[in-house]
Amino acid sequence: MESGKLTRRELLQRLSALAGGLILTGPISGCEGFWRREPAIPVDSWHKGVCRFCGTGCGIMIGVRDGKVVDVKGDEYAHNRGRICIKGVLNREILYVRDRALYPMIRRNGRLERASWDEAMSLVAERFREAIDRYGPDSVAFYGSGQLFTEESYTANKLFKAGIGTNNVDGNPRLCMASAAAGYISVFGKDEPMGCYEDIDYATCFFITGSNTADCHPIVWERIMDRKRSRPETVIIVVDPRRTRTARHADYHLAIRPGTDVALYNAMIYEFIRNGFIDQDMVENYLTFREGDAERTFEDLKRHVAQYTPERVAPVCGVDARQIEEVAYLFAASEATMSIWTMGLNQQAQGTAANRLVNAMHLLTGHIGRPGATPFSLTGQPNAGGGVRDTGALAHALPNGRVVANPQHRAEMEDLWGVPRGRISPKPGYHAVAMFEAMARGDLKCVLIMGTNPAQSLPHAERYREAMQRTFLVVADAIYPTETAQFADVFLPSAMWVEKGGVFSQSERRYHLVPKLVEPPGEARSDLEILVELADRLGYGDLIKARTPEEVWDEWRQISAHSPYNFAGITYERLKKERGVLWPAPTEDHPGTCRRYVPGEDPMAKGTGRFDFYGRPDGRAVVYLEHQQPSSDPRSDEYPLTLVTGRVYEHWHTLTITGKLEELEDITTDFLVVHPRDAHRYGIRDGEPVLVESRRGRAVLKARVSTDITPGVVFAPFHSPEALVNRVVNNTVDPISKEPAFKESAVRIRPASSAA
Repeated sequence: MESGKLTRRELLQRLSALAGGLILTGPISGCEGFWRREPAIPVDSWHKGVCRFCGTGCGIMIGVRDGKVVDVKGDEYAHNRGRICIKGVLNREILYVRDRALYPMIRRNGRLERASWDEAMSLVAERFREAIDRYGPDSVAFYGSGQLFTEESYTANKLFKAGIGTNNVDGNPRLCMASAAAGYISVFGKDEPMGCYEDIDYATCFFITGSNTADCHPIVWERIMDRKRSRPETVIIVVDPRRTRTARHADYHLAIRPGTDVALYNAMIYEFIRNGFIDQDMVENYLTFREGDAERTFEDLKRHVAQYTPERVAPVCGVDARQIEEVAYLFAASEATMSIWTMGLNQQAQGTAANRLVNAMHLLTGHIGRPGATPFSLTGQPNAGGGVRDTGALAHALPNGRVVANPQHRAEMEDLWGVPRGRISPKPGYHAVAMFEAMARGDLKCVLIMGTNPAQSLPHAERYREAMQRTFLVVADAIYPTETAQFADVFLPSAMWVEKGGVFSQSERRYHLVPKLVEPPGEARSDLEILVELADRLGYGDLIKARTPEEVWDEWRQISAHSPYNFAGITYERLKKERGVLWPAPTEDHPGTCRRYVPGEDPMAKGTGRFDFYGRPDGRAVVYLEHQQPSSDPRSDEYPLTLVTGRVYEHWHTLTITGKLEELEDITTDFLVVHPRDAHRYGIRDGEPVLVESRRGRAVLKARVSTDITPGVVFAPFHSPEALVNRVVNNTVDPISKEPAFKESAVRIRPASSAA
């Protein structure tokens, strides 16, 4: 299979030549290609670390010589069992790419020019202080990233909420996993998955919905394939409008219409009830039922899902009723079912509802809280969970599952942070899209952006690019230029990965340490150093007492002891020795927790029953009655197709890092996958430029005609800054999670040559 101009074999050969020799440890068929380097590069010392890229959080060994990282290989003692994917291997190369940011810059006469740190930080502090004094604390904001270390996101959150006094703290995790978080919190009372990677080794049915795991989380996928190879009768069900590499390995592939998941899951629950698969002990002792804020009963649920029979739902979802019946049976009748999902489920206007229903399917059938049986969302960034969700670095949130709208939660954090009662604002701040809308209105005067590229990653991108031009924008990033840097008034060079050190957390709640091993290039500094200096210059130095990564971590883990997230036992010393620890882990001798809410396994769970859903006041999880809603961006005669966006295997986010790698420069990302039927209808030929237009904007991509997409749906990666497909994408947000509906954009297509 080709990915861009190179076949995957050609790519591996190129990497082998450039990287001192690579050994293929598996067959080449895409995600099965995992490699290690030959021991040809002299290394002075090896150090345990964690991959810089996705939320899988693979353990790696990092070879250092003469102050430089010279080699990287998989850590055979970590959960990934020594495997790393293409991006994992390239952790070495990303440190030494062209365009590393080396010096602070200030915009003068329309151009960014080199400045000293003192000049840059003086200007930043002056403009922030001026805005706060003149317009109030809500005139400034912080927009962060799931790529910052936990210590950095925690410090930013504390500075802005307890120091400056604004809840305008949000970031790019809002764009990818907010619906998963909202789903967990509303169902279980607390965020984060209750299961772990070990469950993959026990599952007999995988229900993969809205996730191209093979391309986007290849090491997780390889563990799923391990299970399938060792137990061939294991069933893999994939729900996806695309025939992805994941779907090609499925026993059942439901090529669903985008945005119709809620109807599908209701139909599956209907089948569970009709066929007697409901766990009555769960219903009677561990669950409650709600529709919105109204209490409901199991009998209400039965009447509700009776409206969603497979026959009624089939034409809505575009799949056969018989398929729905079969996958519902396989899900429920399995010894242990594990659901896996990510952006395909989260990035829709009903993302929270869809998440709630997947959790409900597990709760109702009892496929939960035992080896192999669990709902399990994957995260896309290396630290969106621990760094942002756990620290409460979102506009509505406070640390460890607290929320700003709750007076008791605010009081608890004010006491823990040592600030006067009433210091934390009771008003939620701007969530990601609202933050850039506020910039467009002129309500936000100054914004600090760290480690992310919103000028490319936001939906309806052109609108928010214009908004950034109207705001005093401070951008801190390791690469220059990015699409966002072109709107910066001040650009600050930041250190990357092992140039600074800190804690990451991956999808299974595992906290693990990235050590500082080398010095950053030029005058680059860690994001933590930048935040500490900003705090000093704004007069909050007494609040931000912890100034090194370990000091911040110690403060943070002690705060966690006052919550059900308790990880006070996860010290730096312990993280230096172990391959990470899954929280809760309240004491230094606690081994960590694989499965939450299970008494005897989770130290926070009480009693002797099957479960203690301690995040809920009554100890019961909630099953929500949800209705399928019309599309937030309906198709019409004018816009007859639905655009969905995603990633390719080799590249990362908006190409700010992997786009600089010579090894990947021929992997094209500016294409649009079109079904042959739609290509014929709209006069599109394979390989020619095609104009994609929506109610928001337009983009030109290269047509890739393929039967791997459902008719009526088109797909484009969001990586390319030149194509900038997010100009087209829907900026409607889920009403609960505020996550944008990236997967619901009505568009039309035509040959670019026909455009005026």
